[in-house]
Amino acid sequence: MDDTELIQAAITEARQNAYAPYSGFRVGAALLCEDGRVFLGANVENAVYGLTMCAERVAVANAVTAGCRSFEALAVVADGPTPCPVCGACRQVLAEFGPETRIIMANIAGEVKKAKLKDLLPTAFTNEQLFNEKR
Repeated sequence: MDDTELIQAAITEARQNAYAPYSGFRVGAALLCEDGRVFLGANVENAVYGLTMCAERVAVANAVTAGCRSFEALAVVADGPTPCPVCGACRQVLAEFGPETRIIMANIAGEVKKAKLKDLLPTAFTNEQLFNEKR
């Protein structure tokens, strides 16, 4: 699946299912696993704002639940004035599965920005920090 198809999946298959009654900011994500499967996510807001789930983390949870642990690319799309950035929490969650993941940020107007996860989160906390000490 190419980047354009991934963006379209985020727009037409994921974003339409967003639950955003408070902000009205509907976000869709499409996560391409290295085995070719695509997992979708939509933001799910909550009246307790801190419990809101980002589309990106929903897509990751869907992929992990299905057994996928290696990601190739993530497209995230919203109807904003600029391509939708991935928040810091989602960047950290994605870092668990690989710094080489391509991140495709877009808006529904067709603007696109691309980056590698490692460039968006250059000093991610990883399992390397957890296992450097002798136990």
